[in-house]
Formats: sequence, structure tokens, C-alpha cells
Amino acid sequence: MLFKSANLALSFLLELSALAALGYWGFQTGPSTLLKILLGIGAPLLAAVIWGLFAAPKASRRLRGFALYLLKAAVFVTAILALAAAGQGTLAGIFAVAVLVNFILTALWRQNDAVVV
Repeated sequence: MLFKSANLALSFLLELSALAALGYWGFQTGPSTLLKILLGIGAPLLAAVIWGLFAAPKASRRLRGFALYLLKAAVFVTAILALAAAGQGTLAGIFAVAVLVNFILTALWRQNDAVVV
């Protein structure tokens, strides 16, 4: 039970980390200050909106099964690639391993429908 709760907490931390990674990428990528600000705020905001509509545990349009895994994987892979593109390859690798372990445990323990309050 403790490990299952810890995995749910890890899921939430990874979701927040993905948003932070997208923001970091945006602030590092833009060729001008204005574009850096737009990308740094816009990329995580877009990901948060998509996540909130289709992947959040209490979302009214929440995807199920394979579609949910696919959406989550797309967000996390985008965050991993963003970190790598921003020159944070080691961090991207660590993040990728954490996401993979979390995905495996979430599937084994059937936690995709768990609601964290």
C-alpha cells in the first residue's frame, strides 16, 4: 500500500516536472526575450490545458485505456526531448527512467483510474 501511494505521488511530481521541463526549454530556446517568455509560459500552459481536459483524474473528458497512455506518453516524451534540446541530456535521461518506472508500476497496479485528492 505504501509503495502504491508513493507511486501515485511520483506520478503527480512527474506531471509537475514535465511542465517545468517545458517551461525551461521555452525560456532557453527563444531567439528573443519576447519569444523566450512566450515559449516559456506557453508550452507548459498548453500541456497543462491538454492534460487537464483529457488526462486529469477528475477531467470530464478523461481518456481511458490505451488512449490515456498515449496522451501521457506524448506529454512526457515531449518534456524529455525538450530537456535534451535545452542541453540537459543527463536530466532528460533521469527523467525518462523515472517516467518509465512510473508507467510500468501504474500499469501493473492498475492505478490509471486512481484519483489523488
